[in-house]
Amino acid sequence: MMDRYIDTINEVIKNGKYKDNWASLQQYEVPRWYKDAKFGIFIHWGVYAVPAFGNEWYPRCMYIQGSNEYEHHIKTYGNHEQFGYKDFIPMFKAEKFDPAEWASLFKEAGAQYVVPVAEHHDGFQMYRSDLSHWNAYEMGPKRDILGELSTEFNKLGIKNCASSHRVEHWFFMSHGKEFPSDIKEPLKRGDFYWPAMPEQGYQDLFSKPEPTAEYLEDWLERCCEIVDRYRPKLVYFDWWIHHSAVKPYLKKFAAYYYNRAEEWGEQVVINYKHDAFEFGTAVVDIERGQFADAKPYVWQTDTAVAHNSWCYTENNSYKSSNQIIRDLCDIVSKNGRLLLNVGPRADGTIPEDDARILREIGAWLKVNGEAIYGTKLWRESAEGPTEIEEGQFKDFGPKPYTSEDIRFTVGNDAVYAIVLNPEGVSDFNIKSFAIGDSAVKPVFHGIIKNIEVLGSDKALEWTRTSEGLAVKTCGGWGANPIVFKITID
Repeated sequence: MMDRYIDTINEVIKNGKYKDNWASLQQYEVPRWYKDAKFGIFIHWGVYAVPAFGNEWYPRCMYIQGSNEYEHHIKTYGNHEQFGYKDFIPMFKAEKFDPAEWASLFKEAGAQYVVPVAEHHDGFQMYRSDLSHWNAYEMGPKRDILGELSTEFNKLGIKNCASSHRVEHWFFMSHGKEFPSDIKEPLKRGDFYWPAMPEQGYQDLFSKPEPTAEYLEDWLERCCEIVDRYRPKLVYFDWWIHHSAVKPYLKKFAAYYYNRAEEWGEQVVINYKHDAFEFGTAVVDIERGQFADAKPYVWQTDTAVAHNSWCYTENNSYKSSNQIIRDLCDIVSKNGRLLLNVGPRADGTIPEDDARILREIGAWLKVNGEAIYGTKLWRESAEGPTEIEEGQFKDFGPKPYTSEDIRFTVGNDAVYAIVLNPEGVSDFNIKSFAIGDSAVKPVFHGIIKNIEVLGSDKALEWTRTSEGLAVKTCGGWGANPIVFKITID
């Protein structure tokens, strides 16, 4: 199977527009649908939802002696020789999984694309595979999770997508070799725990031992199998693809995926982190963070509804929908889009808190979505005192947004001024519309025809001064952002 598939991959690249080098991959252009899409859903669901302890790295941490997961595992399930990670698989039944119900919820939330994790670091595939028997179609739920979800998403006009975190499996289970456990040599291709190599400097670009050709060919095949079987409109990769040994296979995947999309008449996206791709050949993603300023290129933030975990765990610490909506507005104003993760339970139900947050976001977008979907950068993206700390892993607490923190988008013959925190305020001043001396600084000279608050019939008064666009309202606003639609002639 490996030789035949590798031959197919190479043949598609040979005959296609895109070759497996950066110069050729620079022909890639971000599709219109993704530029217009601003909000997506990420789904971390797998065998790790059974122990529901710690986070989605439970399969690694349960084999690290002295860790909380290690102690919890022994106390709850017994020693690792008698009950290892693989023994959770029969407990992963997904007996209440309803893909149509999930799709309906995501549609209600206002999501335009959904990215289920097809395979996480644990090596368990959430789809039907010809490359490994360790998958949800043959074990556990005995259902093609990714396939069923893709079908339901397509019915509702949601872009079906997928993510692979497989490459980190190279080292992910390695600590189980350090004491008596069910992870034992010899391990060979096709084994669930294979290869479980030492975890030494695993975040380094050149860490040793580096993934072998056999492992990386297996990784490439798995990724291409997802492409061929499900035709995802977006493929998301987690961080370790930036390792030096992975680069040749990464280029092959991109060329294969882009060429397949050309064959099918589709427009597709690859998300990456840490400069794994040459800039311009795919779309950069920032994990749990964002940019401080607007960017001329399309980018994405991925984060989760929970502070502490990407998967379902008991007693998750949740963000408020208000916090997420405010961050969404900030991200979109800077040419980004938000991929928001939820973590279903092992039985296939989405926790009440996750669902509530999604519905609250959807309710806000139903009123204010025209300021988000399909919009573009305005001449100014933001004003106000609150500074955004740029970079990944920066979103673990709510930002102190005020009524002076305003974000801008443009579309539909209007500029949208989004006040991030209008609570308790009735009078607003939008400084970016101030009347000024254009010889000193370029200012807005357009004609304002009308100003209204989206979703409100409350009367307002406005005037432009040298201090800004002063808007007087009746007040009574809540904590969620309000949007001034400023119609321009």
